[in-house]
Amino acid sequence: MFAKIVGNKHFRNFQKRLTEASRAYASEGRSDTDTEEIMGTLNDFEFKQRKYMPTFPKANGKPTVYIEGYPCEDDEPMAATGFHGEQIGIFSDQLSRYFAINAHIYIGVDSFIYYREGDITKFVAPDVYVVLGVDKHPQRRSFYTWSEGAIPAAIFEFLSDSTANQDRHEKVQVYLNDIGVQEYFIHQPEMKKPSEFRGWRRNPVGNIVEIAPDVRGGLFSEALNLYFRWEDQLDTHVRLLRPYLPDGTPITTSMEEHHLRMEEQHLRMEEQHLRMEEQHLRMEAETRAAEEAQRRRELEIELERLRRQLANHQDNSI
Repeated sequence: MFAKIVGNKHFRNFQKRLTEASRAYASEGRSDTDTEEIMGTLNDFEFKQRKYMPTFPKANGKPTVYIEGYPCEDDEPMAATGFHGEQIGIFSDQLSRYFAINAHIYIGVDSFIYYREGDITKFVAPDVYVVLGVDKHPQRRSFYTWSEGAIPAAIFEFLSDSTANQDRHEKVQVYLNDIGVQEYFIHQPEMKKPSEFRGWRRNPVGNIVEIAPDVRGGLFSEALNLYFRWEDQLDTHVRLLRPYLPDGTPITTSMEEHHLRMEEQHLRMEEQHLRMEEQHLRMEAETRAAEEAQRRRELEIELERLRRQLANHQDNSI
């Protein structure tokens, strides 16, 4: 009887350990759905990415890497400050990754745009610009509107001390009137300076109008079908302009996406480990249960043998 009681105690311990293993995610602040949630987030974003991608006609020109006689660089540094470098690098990367699924969207970064054939003085060099309808590749040394058969849909300038006034005034006219850009945005990336995020577009009758911000200071781009809003990066002191889908879903930075996929991989490995532990405990419990059943059968056989032996002894005594 003592062996039977001890065996049942072991069996209950196995059951307890099995239950604990199946609840391990919850006890660690995780659940079986954590990996599914992350995968769901990634898959959901890919679905929305296709859903919200802007529609546009194919340009009637051809990709042009370089036209002889049109300079493609100057003596100006690519980024005015480290704040601008951080902002331009992250922002252009976000747009490039988001629009990567469409082979006919080109992202330009601090390169010349020539907008009048035969006049090398008619050029601009925006921080970031997006052209719809042209081939994404090959890369260009400069962008030539007449050769490509397209003009940028949206241009972004990040304010610096030397060009801020020009960005706010002269470039509004050049970009929207002279070149014919659909939308133009400016943003101040330095946290120590007053925030300034503004945008302009042409209305249906052709007049330039400033885009009205929402209550959070964000602006919606009709040309790109994206929403833009800034947030302060306390570690770098960069006031980072970020793109969002129309429903408010953020477009991640490369680092954020890397962390998300690393977390997904970690959760998958953790889930696999716990499932293996659960399987091991189930097998152990089944083995223990079989041993207990065999032990009970042996005891019952032994008990029956003793009963018969006692009955025979009593018969012989009579």
